[in-house]
Amino acid sequence: MFEKGLLAEKRILVTGGGSGLGAAMGRRFAELGAELIICGRRLDLLETTAAAIREEFASKALAIQCDIRDGAAVEAMMAAIWREAPLDILVNNAAATFIARTEQLSFRAADAILSPTLHGTMYCTMAAGKRWIKAGHKGVVLSILSTSTITGRAFTVPSAMAKSAVLAMTKSLAVEWGPKGIRTVAIAPGAFPTQGATGQLRPEGRDPNWAARNPM
Repeated sequence: MFEKGLLAEKRILVTGGGSGLGAAMGRRFAELGAELIICGRRLDLLETTAAAIREEFASKALAIQCDIRDGAAVEAMMAAIWREAPLDILVNNAAATFIARTEQLSFRAADAILSPTLHGTMYCTMAAGKRWIKAGHKGVVLSILSTSTITGRAFTVPSAMAKSAVLAMTKSLAVEWGPKGIRTVAIAPGAFPTQGATGQLRPEGRDPNWAARNPM
């Protein structure tokens, strides 16, 4: 569908790029000629993924350990990236979720979802955006949503809230940053049967007796 070299000379950062959908997107970006940067909390996983991409596509793929829940860590990561060259595309992929009865969620459990999914996405977007604006560099922010932004979703309320806020950010920044040459776009690709998603959203995939013991 796409010409080889479509993303040549483009630098792309994928948050949560060590596994699952993030790794799959990164692999495709590299296949199309992009210089790839992936970040996340698990450096060993990131380095394994980056090494596989470099070997398969003979392209540049860099792994950076960063907890995007920490705004200062995000700033440090972006400063390190920009020391070599500006980003062209930021992919806000990192997120967290799990199923739970909303009335039983603790504050810490809710924050465990809201912090990476909402706060981390905003920190990364702001850090890239201010650098693009200052330099007059055009950029793209692609944020990964969920279909809960349209339908809502029982038992994953913090995730639905966070993704809806990311959609609001995308629409708002399209107006604010669009005239500055920065495009903000979002997609809701739906469910992917990755190990992480299965473990978080379908506990019965880990325990065949889970559903019988936990009727909804």
